[in-house]
Amino acid sequence: MKFGPVKLTEAAGKVLGHNVAGADGRRVLRKGLMLAEGDIELLRELGRESIYVAELELDDVDEDSAAFRIANSVMGSGLVLAGPTAGRANLVAEELGLLRVDVDRVTGINKCAGITLATMSNNLSVQARKIVATVKVIPFAVAGHVLEKAEEVSSKDGPIIEMSKIEMRDVALILSGSPEVRDRITRDFEPSIRSRLRALNATISSVEYVTLDDYFGEIALAEKIESCVAGGAHLLILAGETAIVDRHDITPRAIERVGGEVVCYGVPVDPGHLLLLGYVGGTPVLGAPGCTRSQKTNVIDWVLPRLLAGDRLAAADFVALGHGGLLEEILNRPRPRSRLR
Repeated sequence: MKFGPVKLTEAAGKVLGHNVAGADGRRVLRKGLMLAEGDIELLRELGRESIYVAELELDDVDEDSAAFRIANSVMGSGLVLAGPTAGRANLVAEELGLLRVDVDRVTGINKCAGITLATMSNNLSVQARKIVATVKVIPFAVAGHVLEKAEEVSSKDGPIIEMSKIEMRDVALILSGSPEVRDRITRDFEPSIRSRLRALNATISSVEYVTLDDYFGEIALAEKIESCVAGGAHLLILAGETAIVDRHDITPRAIERVGGEVVCYGVPVDPGHLLLLGYVGGTPVLGAPGCTRSQKTNVIDWVLPRLLAGDRLAAADFVALGHGGLLEEILNRPRPRSRLR
């Protein structure tokens, strides 16, 4: 594609490079317009003798066609295409789901000159009708061989962007603490967790409370975990008066007591360092940190959607959360990080 100034006598059939305003300051011609004889005459009346234009060459693909082809090539299941207009096409979620993005191939698309692809973060829960990605072709046209290179990146290893459906799930909530604080613990945790689950197409099927005064509390917690798993809960969430403070604390010991495994304790996300994840068979058991009380975004909001979508998480999934893991502080936190100043 060529871009530059031409005399008005040579401008017909070429693409207008910039908006043109009339004497009153209002736009009379929009950039990207294919100039016709009537447009040329209007430019003369405005006193123009030349104009900046884009001229497509034989191998070029116009911006809208290019945007459509790229968006269509990267799009997988659970998405619909909106546009293109002015070189932009959007990918929109059809329903609630978990966004899957092949980050390396997004980079590959963006290495193609004149083509950009911006997405929401990988493994993010997305509501219906949310724009999850946008393709924008920067120039008025791109060379055919550049477009083909981008499409080649898209053609490898399945869709670059797609949605995983989050099915309706039943979640068991097990709260713990001393008998005296049962009502407070329930008020602190249940509404926040219930709200999060509702937004992810999940419901709390049962709420249990375990007193953790002594060693017998560990046995009681293990029995509750075993009972909830046997009852068919898709996910168990454990939260309580005190955080899990050690890999061999009561909660991980209770998980292992019933034959489960602990895959992760401690994550590089703040708030939320003290999160624990284990499995009893195929059922995830999530030890929720104290920040779960708050509706403000914290580590639980990154983990819940993946577990509800059926992902089996490993330690490596949590290790990777460090980049971007410093989240906004929760104001009523007992020990805010700002005290270290």
